Amino acid sequence: MSNAYRIDGPPEAPVLVLLNSLGTTAQMWDPQVPALSARFRVVRIEHRGHGGAAAPAPGPYSIAELGGDVLEVLGSMGVESFSVCGLSLGGMVAMWLAANHPERVESLVVACSAAELGPASAWQERAAAVRAHGVPALGPALLGRWFTPGYLDGNPGLTETVLGMLEAASTEGYAGCCEAIAAMDLRSELASITAPTLLIAGAQDPVTPPAKMLETHQLIPGSAMVVLPGAAHLANIEQPAPFTEAVLNHLAGPPASRGESVRRAVLGDAHVNRSSAQANAFNSGFLDMITSYAWGEIWTRPGLDRKTRSAITLAALTALGHHGELELHLRGAIRNGWSEDEIAEILMHTAVYAGVPAANTAFAVAKRVLAEDPADW
Repeated sequence: MSNAYRIDGPPEAPVLVLLNSLGTTAQMWDPQVPALSARFRVVRIEHRGHGGAAAPAPGPYSIAELGGDVLEVLGSMGVESFSVCGLSLGGMVAMWLAANHPERVESLVVACSAAELGPASAWQERAAAVRAHGVPALGPALLGRWFTPGYLDGNPGLTETVLGMLEAASTEGYAGCCEAIAAMDLRSELASITAPTLLIAGAQDPVTPPAKMLETHQLIPGSAMVVLPGAAHLANIEQPAPFTEAVLNHLAGPPASRGESVRRAVLGDAHVNRSSAQANAFNSGFLDMITSYAWGEIWTRPGLDRKTRSAITLAALTALGHHGELELHLRGAIRNGWSEDEIAEILMHTAVYAGVPAANTAFAVAKRVLAEDPADW
């Protein structure tokens, strides 16, 4: 089994498994983890022989064995259901998991990958070359396939980082995984996938070009596919923002959908239902903008938790004298876990910087809200 993995995000959040490409480590997902771990318990699992994980010797391995490693890690954590996002080799393992354990995989993202990637002889030759010369010898050739021309020149330091990940792979681990790809053909299994599926292709990926990924897309029922311009094989590193956005939109819904969920959690269903009932041709655009931007993008940013954002909102609304909004967000602050004593401290602190009259009115509003029965909200 893989004995190397990393966990980020709240323990109570839904689990999202990230699976690496051949020759990389969990570090490849660093650009995505801040945003993803804000709403998921992100588990980055190393393939056997990669990133410090044990490599049973000798190979060859199989995609089923690599998938079994993932299930063993999740079993040790007590995780039954999960979403999974994999790139390249990670995408192959992710597809195997979704096809063979559809009852456990809630959502699937397959990036820069394929259900079959021949010829087998090319992978067998690479395995033999690695056993003869070591993994680092592949570095220059792989960099040319992993990134578009000139990208590394404009990103000093990335070459060293990527080669460091490659050097962390053991000879037998890398070679055994090559042989797993050589023997892989998941095409007949993909119809068993029931999880909502997104495929992400790099427009300039020479390993699994969009046309190759389209073949896989057509075999997975109901799947969607996006192509990222300006990306080669490690699309999540070369185009981190659009890649992350595509993954989040698939797993958690677009900003409007995410915003609707957060808005209801903070302000309550009753208020949101009343607001929605008042929508018309004149104000609907404004309401959509608030839901998508304020709630879907700002309130869901990974840098601050929801409770902290409530405290900031109370202070700002107090300072600006927006008492109607303050009343709404006092209820939201209570939903987000602030106690009566803590709310008093927030308002006292605001008095120092926004003025006593502003805080005095805020205390009056808060006293009225705190006397209410939350069941009436």
